Amino acid sequence: MDTITPHNRAARWKPHRNFLRRRIPADLADWLLDRESLTLRLQQLCPGKPPCGFRVQVLSQLQSVPRLDETQALAMQPREMAVIRQVLLLCGKQPWVYARTVIPASSLRGKLQQLTGLGTRPLGGVLFADPGMRRGMLELAEIFPGQAVFAAATAHTRHQPASIWGRRSVFWLSGKPLLVSEIFLPDFPAASPMLPSWRGS
Repeated sequence: MDTITPHNRAARWKPHRNFLRRRIPADLADWLLDRESLTLRLQQLCPGKPPCGFRVQVLSQLQSVPRLDETQALAMQPREMAVIRQVLLLCGKQPWVYARTVIPASSLRGKLQQLTGLGTRPLGGVLFADPGMRRGMLELAEIFPGQAVFAAATAHTRHQPASIWGRRSVFWLSGKPLLVSEIFLPDFPAASPMLPSWRGS
């Protein structure tokens, strides 16, 4: 059993319907509850080519045992290995979103095998381009210092906020699951208006 310390406590992820709308930050609600492609919306909000526009910075990609809450979300076997990819989604030099993807070893066949070779290409572009993709329930969490995902998400930010908000959901490609968590960072311009062309893409 993993030892729980002040720095590896799990965030308390809950189904989005368990949150009262007024409990979610008003400027983030549309982003947290949107089931469409976050990648596309960020590209529209931050147009242009790297290094000035939207871009992906890979922090790490390795094989490891996921956190317990991730193992449970994916219905994985205890101590089952997975490919874990951590990236920042940036606008120019500003980190807007921290994303963590967990792909169980048992899923690394067929279409999911290609996800291990994404490099700096955004994962969302692959997921939402697949007509057979299914997305599970959105879970939300307010994440605080002392929780493992907080430390990982804010490691490259200029200051440490009191809390950050994130969402996660299980996706299925060819019937195989992967878990994607997306954490909105302090420099994200959450109050930016909704863009009219993002839906359905």
